[in-house]
Amino acid sequence: MHETVSDRGSPVEPLDTGRGSRGAVAAVRVVVGMLWVANSGWKTPPDFGQDTGTGLFRFTRYAVEHPVFPPYTWLVDNVVLPNFVLFGYAVLLLEAALGAFLLVGLATRLWAVLGMVQTTAITLSVLNAPDEFPWTYYLMFAAHVVLFATAAGRTAGLDGLLRPLWHRSDGRVARILMRVS
Repeated sequence: MHETVSDRGSPVEPLDTGRGSRGAVAAVRVVVGMLWVANSGWKTPPDFGQDTGTGLFRFTRYAVEHPVFPPYTWLVDNVVLPNFVLFGYAVLLLEAALGAFLLVGLATRLWAVLGMVQTTAITLSVLNAPDEFPWTYYLMFAAHVVLFATAAGRTAGLDGLLRPLWHRSDGRVARILMRVS
């Protein structure tokens, strides 16, 4: 293993990039993808719980009933709730896509960022709600940071298989895919 030297003159070993490390990152990617798929399963159209005050509607209302960040509370109360069915479909689509793309490891860095954004929105909705464990959301956010930082789809994912093709291509889509993978 190649050693580098820190500013203080002591040896610094680079991060382990062996098979075990790559396998662990791939496993985290798949588990996080499965989490999003499972999470999208209880968001049920056509009203997403609006008529009964359950499901996604209930958890979205928490942002108003147990506010965390006043501008977010205002957004939920004045934009999201009046357009709730449209919001419900957008959430369902986003979370199902997060799960699918992370499972197969395609455009993983893009989906990791979207996962951070969605996790932040969820956190701002439920952080002060009764019976919520805040560390759940902090760990979920941290998992997405790891997926982004390690480009997790490059190991046992489609990003790793397709990057050589994208690299050889002069097309705009290929350049974009290189950046988000």
